[in-house]
Amino acid sequence: MTLPMRATPIHDLEEENFTQHDWRRLLKHLGDDPSRQGLLDTPQRVEKAWQQWTSGYAMDPADILKVFEDGAEQYNELIVVRGIPVYSHCEHHLAPFFGTATVGYTPNGKIVGLSKLTRLVDCFAKRLQVQERLTIQIAEALMEHVEPLSVGVVIRCRHMCMESRGIQTPGEETVTSALLGEMRTNLGLRGEFLALARENK
Repeated sequence: MTLPMRATPIHDLEEENFTQHDWRRLLKHLGDDPSRQGLLDTPQRVEKAWQQWTSGYAMDPADILKVFEDGAEQYNELIVVRGIPVYSHCEHHLAPFFGTATVGYTPNGKIVGLSKLTRLVDCFAKRLQVQERLTIQIAEALMEHVEPLSVGVVIRCRHMCMESRGIQTPGEETVTSALLGEMRTNLGLRGEFLALARENK
């Protein structure tokens, strides 16, 4: 009697580092020759690339979002940064998805440097992701560490797992949003942020 195959439990996987040898095995598994000239340095390059593409796991939003109060006490209008680059990888296929993010918040006596919003997006984008979770993670981290009155995040991305495989629909854009704090209940504030987040045509 043949027993059905079972998936290997995660805790049974060997705790060994993934090395350049494994990248060479992958190249061979795909049907190519890892010893040919064009692929000789590929394992080293790919290893270095994935270290950069997943560097967000080593980033801490609390360290990124250091707040300061000087000059912020009297400002309680929206602060919005648009066109923040998003480069990430889908956790289902390890395929890239990319686009832009708009991040905004209404201060409550504390502000962060504008570049910190870009770094916050990068922190979560440089992890294996789905766009929906990426959007809410950015919003919740900003709400937790800066404690503003409201937070809004809109992300627009193209997904290579859709464009290059499966239904293969090039050019489609996925839009996700997260609205926290007063932006959920204040229709005027919500409308102002979404208008600012809308792409100029």
